[in-house]
Amino acid sequence: MQHLSQLAYRNMDLTGRISKHFDDSAQLKLASRNTLAQPIAEAAQAVVECLMNDGKILSCGNGGSAADAQHFSAELLNRFEIERPGLAAMALTTDSSVLTSIANDYAFNLIFSKQVRALGISGDMLLAISSSGNSANVVEAIHAAHECDMRVIALTGRDGGAMGAALNPNDFHICVNAQNTARIQEVHLLVLHCLCDAIDHLLLGGE
Repeated sequence: MQHLSQLAYRNMDLTGRISKHFDDSAQLKLASRNTLAQPIAEAAQAVVECLMNDGKILSCGNGGSAADAQHFSAELLNRFEIERPGLAAMALTTDSSVLTSIANDYAFNLIFSKQVRALGISGDMLLAISSSGNSANVVEAIHAAHECDMRVIALTGRDGGAMGAALNPNDFHICVNAQNTARIQEVHLLVLHCLCDAIDHLLLGGE
């Protein structure tokens, strides 16, 4: 009975802890709305211009940000919420042979930049994602994109880190003003969904 009482107490404590995650996430999203809506809109317009001029969107990130890069590419290449032709998008995080060969033969910091230089051309765009803004391989990808005359959309957190410092004036910096990695990633996902919706709206109109 004592053991069951302890479990019940822990469950009550856990419920409160989980509720706080919901509250913190919702509060950060609302707080980010006014600062991020404009750069998201501007980035979406640039993506549409890129696609309409036969460009493509390359994306990269590590860990959860790699999953976000793949998520965004899938939403463009397949579809988001409405039927439309596929849009040219590619995640640079998915080919294990490419990633491991570059990391083994050269350096892990180059796993994205070598792909950008091989696949990217003038007029393409790079979506670069890092919750800290300091992922060295993503920073290298930004430098490679600039060498290829590509504009960059950077999704970062905290103070933007090295990625923020690497951007050009015609790039787009969507920085979540928070310290907690999980909260930053949750806003990044919302940002990506906003981008997808805005891109579809600009291309197809409607509600």
